[in-house]
Amino acid sequence: MTGLPTLLYKEVLRFWKVSFQTVAAPVLTTLLYLLVFAHALAGRLEVFPGVSYVQFLIPGLAMMAMLQNSFANSSSSLIQSKITGNIVFILLPPLSAGEIFAAYLLASMVRGLVVGIGVFAATLWMVPLPVPNPLWVLAFAFVGCGMLGTLGIIAGIWSEKFDQLAAFQNFLVMPLTFLAGVFYSIQSLPPFWQAISRLNPFFYAIDGFRYGFFGRSDMPPATSLAFATAAFAALSWLTLRLLRRGYKLRH
Repeated sequence: MTGLPTLLYKEVLRFWKVSFQTVAAPVLTTLLYLLVFAHALAGRLEVFPGVSYVQFLIPGLAMMAMLQNSFANSSSSLIQSKITGNIVFILLPPLSAGEIFAAYLLASMVRGLVVGIGVFAATLWMVPLPVPNPLWVLAFAFVGCGMLGTLGIIAGIWSEKFDQLAAFQNFLVMPLTFLAGVFYSIQSLPPFWQAISRLNPFFYAIDGFRYGFFGRSDMPPATSLAFATAAFAALSWLTLRLLRRGYKLRH
């Protein structure tokens, strides 16, 4: 019964030992996005009535940072273990696929949530945000980080070198994140692109997360949570199948 907590501790310690790179750097990057876009568009754009563009931007940027860092944690850990060969120390002990999955997933969620907390802590001095619906905030934070942590495990399993992982992140994760309504409301898009945006599971995580702060969103929060949870469940099912088969792990 010590396998899961031991692996989880190892994964959390892995990113926490270099927290300046894994936590502080993403927070700084998010602040730079906020400063640039706030300077360019603050006072010129109001997405929701009574909500400034800076206020609108902060939850979206925080969730974007949480999603990207949850993905980065599990994917980078697996690809490094495969390339250096120490993945054998994960596969040889009597750990079930569920335990391996849970340890990598929970560690990714921890990193994503820590980065999100760091972003909000760093932006409090700029624009304090109300949180009228904290349960929605927590629900979408956990589901969003879980979804990208699971996707990171899939990417780490599939990739055989860093180039493949970079392609996965640059051509899938980054576009889906940036086109998920972080910087705008999809209601401002033409009908065709609104329909395309609704196919993006990242959109539901960001839109529902923003609802927890303003009580307004492009989609009903229950609908967003249902879509995000369904995507998380489907990715979890696929990940467990890959782990049980030993796909690209048990050569």
